[in-house]
Amino acid sequence: MLVKTFGSAVYGVDARTISIEVNIGDGFRYFIVGLPDNAVKESLQRIEAAIRNNGFSMPRRKMIVNLAPADLRKAGTAYDLPIAIGMLSATGQITAPELDRYIIMGELSLNGDVLPIKGALPIALQARKEGFRALFIPRANAREAAIINDLPVFGISHIRDILAYFKDQDALQPTVVHTRDEFFEAQREAGPDFSDVRGQRNIKRALEVAAAGGHNVILIGPPGAGKTMLAKRLPGILPPLSLQEALETTKIHSVAGRLPENATLVYRRPFRSPHHTISDVALVGGGGIPQPGEISLAHNGVLFLDELPEFKRSVLEVMRQPMEERRVSVSRAKVAVEFPASFMLVASMNPCPCGYFNHPEKACSCPPGAVQKYLHRISGPLLDRIDLHVEVTPVPFSELSAEPAAENSAAIRERVIRARHIQTARFREHPGLHSNAHMSARLLKEVCRLSPVPQNLLKKAMERLQLSARAYDRILKVARTIADLDAQETILAEHIAEAIQYRSLDRDNWGL
Repeated sequence: MLVKTFGSAVYGVDARTISIEVNIGDGFRYFIVGLPDNAVKESLQRIEAAIRNNGFSMPRRKMIVNLAPADLRKAGTAYDLPIAIGMLSATGQITAPELDRYIIMGELSLNGDVLPIKGALPIALQARKEGFRALFIPRANAREAAIINDLPVFGISHIRDILAYFKDQDALQPTVVHTRDEFFEAQREAGPDFSDVRGQRNIKRALEVAAAGGHNVILIGPPGAGKTMLAKRLPGILPPLSLQEALETTKIHSVAGRLPENATLVYRRPFRSPHHTISDVALVGGGGIPQPGEISLAHNGVLFLDELPEFKRSVLEVMRQPMEERRVSVSRAKVAVEFPASFMLVASMNPCPCGYFNHPEKACSCPPGAVQKYLHRISGPLLDRIDLHVEVTPVPFSELSAEPAAENSAAIRERVIRARHIQTARFREHPGLHSNAHMSARLLKEVCRLSPVPQNLLKKAMERLQLSARAYDRILKVARTIADLDAQETILAEHIAEAIQYRSLDRDNWGL
């Protein structure tokens, strides 16, 4: 007897429907075909134990399980449940009418418990797209999948739950999530706030400019100056996630298996801070079965690289293309997948190996040339993609002990949102472009035309400060963002002057 069930496989951040055919014939062996990996092949042992421990029997006849399309590799343990249901139906031990109208996914334990899987959200999206009647998925993933409208999602914790449904459809109720209500309610939760940071007004201003224009930023300063504390508060001044952005971000975290149990959407902009010992594959994504890396997990949020020169150079270099294209393409012999990677890079570093170069109180103990050698651990092309270079100095005691609280993140965020609205209107005819940081060279000439006074100021600064040629475009982009924060249609001299301050590492004599 032949029975067909349906499951789903995740490739990149999208899912593909997999047909699972179970055929019982003459003979005594079991076969799983259709490019299964070892985890799929081992499912027969888990399935046999699960169905025996729940009062059913394993067929003592030849059984072929075909996973179609057969030219796509099937990986993971999530096919346990659909194969088990197909086997029980094919042997007549259960009656499951219209079994091919459902998507069924879940890993089985030996006693029949259904364990969580990865990629529940893209699986639900694909099931709705193809018009399936309902989705059966582990209870721990049910809320994640139930944010998709017009698709009943049944969370099951044991194989008996789905068997009860096929016997009596009223025995199991679909999971209900009020997506919009929960989304907007969760956005009110407060995170780390800029009001906790004493002093550092110029650094806060630089991060406000970075947030307003989507610019990458590097903070250079001695240990204990507050670089990490400031960076962790940057997501709090970025515009809140839209529902579409939240859905994109949640899909990536779902595929990577990073969502907490019973989670729904990712409500806040991600903040990822990998250790400097990370590998290039872990950072950008990949592996035998391609998985998203840290830069994709930071999509629509912030990627913080603390102590940037300590990262391996090969790791940093693989970021260059994703930073420009805002996506990562991972190609393997039999599959090519693409992960989104639109993130703000925030990096921090000490100015020298000992950390005290240019410190107002402590002397630098590094030998001559050590500062430049330390900086050269970061390649020029990577620095070229960082718009703001900000020097962080220690906070004096008088500011640390000051009573008045600093400006909070909510007030800064309002200014950032107003500036982003200006940019959205400016780039409305350019799909996919939402911030000044991502302007092309051609668009830069149209948007950042200078009058004679700011043009002359920029020319003198380039000559006097010995700024490199690559600094020119970056200064214009940052100046355009500063003008947007001031709600000015044209870039003024003071906007250019402030933008020039943020190019410390482009000065040819920096660190000498």
